[in-house]
Amino acid sequence: MLIAEIAKKAKVSPATVSRAINQPAIVAPESLARIQAVMRQHNYSPTPLDRRRGPKFRKPGLRRVGVWFVGAKANNPSLNWFQDQLLQIQSGNPLYRVDLSVLFSNTPNELPGRLAQAKLDGIIIQGMEPSAACLARLGSLPHVWFMTRRSTTFPGDFVEPNNEENGQIAAEYLKRRGHKSVAVISTDPDYSAITRRVRAFVQHAGEIGLHVHTILGQSNPGVSYLDQTNANAESDTLVRRFLAAKPRPSGLYIPVDHFCGSFFRALREAGQQAGRDFDAVLGNFNPVIYHNLDHLPATIDINLPTLVRKVVDHLMWRIENPGATGRVGVTISPTLIELKPTNGS
Repeated sequence: MLIAEIAKKAKVSPATVSRAINQPAIVAPESLARIQAVMRQHNYSPTPLDRRRGPKFRKPGLRRVGVWFVGAKANNPSLNWFQDQLLQIQSGNPLYRVDLSVLFSNTPNELPGRLAQAKLDGIIIQGMEPSAACLARLGSLPHVWFMTRRSTTFPGDFVEPNNEENGQIAAEYLKRRGHKSVAVISTDPDYSAITRRVRAFVQHAGEIGLHVHTILGQSNPGVSYLDQTNANAESDTLVRRFLAAKPRPSGLYIPVDHFCGSFFRALREAGQQAGRDFDAVLGNFNPVIYHNLDHLPATIDINLPTLVRKVVDHLMWRIENPGATGRVGVTISPTLIELKPTNGS
């Protein structure tokens, strides 16, 4: 039985199942009980890593790796996603021998307090871009930037989703669905991933003959976007602006999904029905959010597990090749998940 099948039956994410197998003490008791019940029902007993069948490879040395969330408060539970993804990788491939330390700093101008004590082999940077002075203080410690928000002048290696392709795929999808007037709608317009997706969508939609509306929430300069903010309050305003747009858009691109539940609820309260009055495509796929929506729109998966594997692989390469020169950038293409039928279709 696969982890994904257990997750579906227990109504949790695959990451939660992986944690229940590897670190049950950190899983919520209700979720752990459901997972263990499903495992007992199907006589599933995970084999310890050191006793799994298959070819025996020489294990690489254990690497001490840090993930540094820049601009985030310590012990923020919403940032457990990297650990969850890494646990899944390790459970499926024992060659990933990583001792992970999660580090935090409140601002880009300070190094994590535990950095010196962690004695790391390398570091993955996520969140706000550290200041030049902070990067200089890292010295020769191998590091790789992960995800978005880096500037074009960031001097080091990076691994990130292809946000331009995300916007282009959304425009092509809505064109293929027969929409002539479309809108890109989002909160947090200053977040770099949103900025790049919006720009790519607007440009490509115009190139393929669509009428484009840009409906964005309030600017939030200086926000780290690592600590969750209340984006739901803007949904009513965004819906009013959508309803006032002329010609009325029938195809909607929502570049991120963290506010889409409240947005779709506000649309429904305004008398708008998915499949009848609008089609939507989301620019991100989070199973926990997606499967709790009142309908299942098309969505674009940024392929987070692949991104995590790539950034860990690349950091390992940097650790093992300290003399390699040049700057390496890796982008991962997203994947469209097609529209599911809705009750109003």
